[in-house]
Amino acid sequence: MNRPQINNGTEVDLIGDNHIGTSLETPMRTDAFDKSDEEKMAIIELKFREIMEVLGLDLTDDSLNGTPHRVAKMYVKEIFSGLNPENEPKISVFDNKFGYGEMLVERNINLNSTCEHHFLPIVGKAHVAYIASGQVIGLSKINRIVDYFARRPQVQERLTVQIANELKKILKTEDVAVVIDAKHMCVSSRGIEDESSSTVTAEYGGVFGQTEKRDEFLKYISMGK
Repeated sequence: MNRPQINNGTEVDLIGDNHIGTSLETPMRTDAFDKSDEEKMAIIELKFREIMEVLGLDLTDDSLNGTPHRVAKMYVKEIFSGLNPENEPKISVFDNKFGYGEMLVERNINLNSTCEHHFLPIVGKAHVAYIASGQVIGLSKINRIVDYFARRPQVQERLTVQIANELKKILKTEDVAVVIDAKHMCVSSRGIEDESSSTVTAEYGGVFGQTEKRDEFLKYISMGK
């Protein structure tokens, strides 16, 4: 197996502490799905048990003994389930029979992701808008798209663009906007340990590149605050 070249610890820390992303697509090996979920969980359980033992934890304790299994299941079936294309939500589109021509905004979508640099949580809200080009999708499907791309090791900038690009593809329109406001536990619980800050990223396509439409969208997502 080819492994990435790591030049030195300073470079590794620099990339992580500055939350630098290196690609638009989630970095995946070509053999990523050669193993079944069950095989992956068995290997992760073994490796995580080794990590806990290296830390000096007593895995004969009833509270800790099942932790490697729980972590393995959580990684594969839950917080990183968005890595597997088989879990991509099935999205049906419908004709815009209402003739609705203004923007549709879904705001305050719960977002739970994981920083790919430290494997710590990213928690926040996503706000999404689109203007139909003739087709629409069910409201809950927007939430599912956000959740699918969030459930993988992520960089917030990449996540924002991935959600926007997926909606553009499904709806066959460039008129899509995505804003994410999230807290990174790798900022609040380690490093600078700043608990008050959050990170905002945005992607504006089509007419949302115009100041008027962008301002209208931002006004909608701030209503009631």
